[in-house]
Amino acid sequence: MDGGNIFLQIGAITIIAALAAFVLRLIKQPQILAYVVVGILITPVFQLVTDTTIIESMSVIGIAFLLFIVGMEMELKKLRNVALVSSLGGAIQILITGVLGYLIAIFLGYLSLEAAYIGLMLAFSSTMVVMKLLSDKRELNTLHGRIVVGILLMQDIVAIIAISLMTSANGFSAALVGIALLKFLIIIAVAYLCAKLIFPSFFRFAARNQELLLITSLAVCFIFSLLADKIGVVLLYIFQNPLWTLNLSTEIIASISPGFSLAIGAFIAGVALGNLQYSTEIIGKITSLRDFFSLLFFVSLGMALSPEVIVKMWLPFTVLLLAVIFLKPFIIMFICSLFKYTKKPSFLTALSLAQVGEFSLILVAQGLILGHISQELFSLAVLITLISITLTSYLIKYDHWLFKVMEKPLKLFDVFTTEGLEYLPTEVKPRIILCGHNRIGYSILKSLRKSKKKILVVDYNPEIINKMVKEGYHCIYGNVTDNEIIEKMNLEGISILVSTVPEVSENLLLIRKVREVNKRAKIFVAANEIDEALRLYNNGADYVILPHFLGGEHVGNIISDHRKRKIDLKEEKEKHMEHLKERKDVGHEHPKT
Repeated sequence: MDGGNIFLQIGAITIIAALAAFVLRLIKQPQILAYVVVGILITPVFQLVTDTTIIESMSVIGIAFLLFIVGMEMELKKLRNVALVSSLGGAIQILITGVLGYLIAIFLGYLSLEAAYIGLMLAFSSTMVVMKLLSDKRELNTLHGRIVVGILLMQDIVAIIAISLMTSANGFSAALVGIALLKFLIIIAVAYLCAKLIFPSFFRFAARNQELLLITSLAVCFIFSLLADKIGVVLLYIFQNPLWTLNLSTEIIASISPGFSLAIGAFIAGVALGNLQYSTEIIGKITSLRDFFSLLFFVSLGMALSPEVIVKMWLPFTVLLLAVIFLKPFIIMFICSLFKYTKKPSFLTALSLAQVGEFSLILVAQGLILGHISQELFSLAVLITLISITLTSYLIKYDHWLFKVMEKPLKLFDVFTTEGLEYLPTEVKPRIILCGHNRIGYSILKSLRKSKKKILVVDYNPEIINKMVKEGYHCIYGNVTDNEIIEKMNLEGISILVSTVPEVSENLLLIRKVREVNKRAKIFVAANEIDEALRLYNNGADYVILPHFLGGEHVGNIISDHRKRKIDLKEEKEKHMEHLKERKDVGHEHPKT
């Protein structure tokens, strides 16, 4: 295919995708759906593009850039408060979902190796899609957002290891698995040494010029991708050097020679650059490239769709899709409930992970190349991924509405979460209620510390409640909109209610419940937008907290007091630094937007 045709094909795809995305944006539908529909129209329906090789190759670049950025953004410290459910809970989820997926595949008549691929495919969710959708809704920093990110991180780590093992050896003996792990650890070791010894000074110089910073970052991404692809060749060259005179069997040589996928190298490169002080700038520059190539990735999914697969394999398609949409979320919600999270964050977490992800596609694609799975099974995996990702965009968009619909049936999960997480040490009823001990709530509680015995903290994060119990505060664990929780708040006897909960509907409910029994109480609630704040004022709020506006007012007051010599700016700086260190110690992160 000549360059002109390639340019025209990419141009046609981009133009049609832009028009489709524009239309779906007007009707408030997810843009991912537009890209998938474009792929379906271009190849299966109208046959506008018959040779999909170039598009598929470019979509691989999109996956590589995605994993490069995922690696750069991988900061475990941000997940401190949900570390246990993310690590142990995520591992349990992968194990249970993988085993059940394997058993379902065996029941459907697949061979053991194919069933193993299906089990792994069902276990992993889409980091790319979920992170994008939660980011668009500004929910990455919510409790369920952090749990989702933590579980996705655990899934990504396991997926990287699984893909490494699958792609580096056409077999599963202990020796072959050991060799695959050795190759993987060598690349990790090289990345670690580069991150500690080479990259800091190298990028300090590159950062002086923005174009050089971008090119250098891309070079690192491609260098590690090349290393991952050729690691087997490099090791063979070392082992077969005449200086060592090692006699390697044919089987060992065959197991050493394969490399890993390019995406694995890009991921490790991202991790290596993640701790540089220039990582945010690098991410900002590469995001546009990632978005363009990700567009081609979703289009390629639509192009790979084969209607014959649905007709021919309708039974496994239906069973496996139902397992992804219903069984997998049930497993995740059950695990979150076992870790003492209430039904709302557990449900929202489960709903966000109800799909098959890009790592699953990489895994089955490698399985097809290695001859482990058939073309039909690969097409089935693509179809399930495509439909589950499309459904996810709607599930996340309407997740809070779905929770309201399902709230009563979900009460059965309360049996795991309510025991031992309520602390009311005195018979004196608290006069001040704080709903939500987040970044804002932390500061409010700190200013009211002298009135500890009069304060009741309500939150649905079990780690926070345990911390509050240790500090001696009155605590109730649960969702502020739960009628049982509201009854325990003693709303008729309070003087102040403060809600830092970001959901407008929940704050409106709290205002209504308070005003029904208490006209004198002062109500402080939080909002994210001006229209939300005005709506809350109109419904009875005494003061609405808009964090970014308050920050500007606070800085204005500091500047004014400094000019009037009412404060010493050096003292303010030292106090602020102490406060920031305090925040860092408890795991708080300032939002980027």
